[in-house]
Amino acid sequence: MTLAKPAMRGLLGKRLRFHLPIAFALSLVAAAAFKYGVTEPRKQAYADFYKQYDTTKEFNNMREAGVFESVGPTGK
Repeated sequence: MTLAKPAMRGLLGKRLRFHLPIAFALSLVAAAAFKYGVTEPRKQAYADFYKQYDTTKEFNNMREAGVFESVGPTGK
């Protein structure tokens, strides 16, 4: 009973031909999942927030709260 010799010649090339397309496909799937699962909802959330955001109203609220040093509240 003898053991078969391992096929060492061309082993790297054979493994790369098998694994490289799989790795490339999985990376594309991961990138697409991140784009449509994370970035697109985040962009939509920012767009929804800034549709209703009033900068003047927010500035006046912060001014009345005393956040700014250069602009005092209107009552003082």
